[in-house]
Amino acid sequence: MHTLDVDTLQRLHDQALLAPPAHWPDGPLWAAIARNHACNCQLWDEEDRARRTDVGAAAIAASKRLIDQANQQRNDAVEAIDEAILLAGLPVGAQARLHSETAGAMIDRLSILALKVYHMCEQTARTDVDPGHVARCHDKLLRLKLQRSDLAGCLQRLLAELAAGRAYFKVYRQFKMYNDPTLNPYLSGQRGGAVAGAP
Repeated sequence: MHTLDVDTLQRLHDQALLAPPAHWPDGPLWAAIARNHACNCQLWDEEDRARRTDVGAAAIAASKRLIDQANQQRNDAVEAIDEAILLAGLPVGAQARLHSETAGAMIDRLSILALKVYHMCEQTARTDVDPGHVARCHDKLLRLKLQRSDLAGCLQRLLAELAAGRAYFKVYRQFKMYNDPTLNPYLSGQRGGAVAGAP
């Protein structure tokens, strides 16, 4: 975990959105972080596509399925980040507090904020819209940058507390039941097309 520097993390999140994209450091932790960010980038694009009104229902359904798959991979990557951090053998002091949000979840949120900052910045550079749009987007950009800075500071403090044994977290499994054919009643055959309880 000593290689996880929050400033480097944010820089790589930003560089991954450019061409050529970022070169991620080696190791299972950074590989999981890179996978998580790639999933968020894919989700961003698919969420936009899923809201198109110039295509048929089949295209929207295809986008929704891609969103579902990418979201599962995103959650798997968050868990892999947490596992890689915990595998570093961090000390846990007798008075250590349990942190409710994992480091992986915070890194995932920073990834999404990097995307929001990038795309909101694009809006501030548009010349095909009225000045009011640009001004509103500029205000939103400032707020997003502040939120990102605040979250980065919180992650930095958590990492320091983890290293010192003053805090710890657990890997919380998402158990996305709708993606599991054995748990989703519509996929396992327990329930047909009708909504349960409907006539």
